Amino acid sequence: MNQGNSKGFQLTLASIGNWIIVLAVVWLLGSIGLGWLVNSVLILIGFILITPIIAFIGLRWWLNRNLIIDKCPVCSYEFTALNQTQFQCPSCGEPLKVEGGNFSRLTPPGTIDVSAVEINAQQIEDYKSKN
Repeated sequence: MNQGNSKGFQLTLASIGNWIIVLAVVWLLGSIGLGWLVNSVLILIGFILITPIIAFIGLRWWLNRNLIIDKCPVCSYEFTALNQTQFQCPSCGEPLKVEGGNFSRLTPPGTIDVSAVEINAQQIEDYKSKN
């Protein structure tokens, strides 16, 4: 009639029995002078649990310090790169590097950057007519 309830109760007693066995083994090892073994296992379990948390926090700290978000100086495409690296713009393919937290062109020595200014033909005709 109440078979479902008795099985649930049996499972609970079985799980409690398992914990009692574990505690009895720990007590037995401690009483015969092997407490160091229990302590070393507990420390190992602690390291296994804490190491991923410390690694996650350390990775986030490192990424906050080394990820740079800026625009390409050639095409103004905004993207992310690591600090102190050389890379290519994913939009225009220009070789770039990170300097002082900003992207700059990676040019060979002796290269001169020139900015071109567009002038309308109308402006040239106006200039000629004035002179």
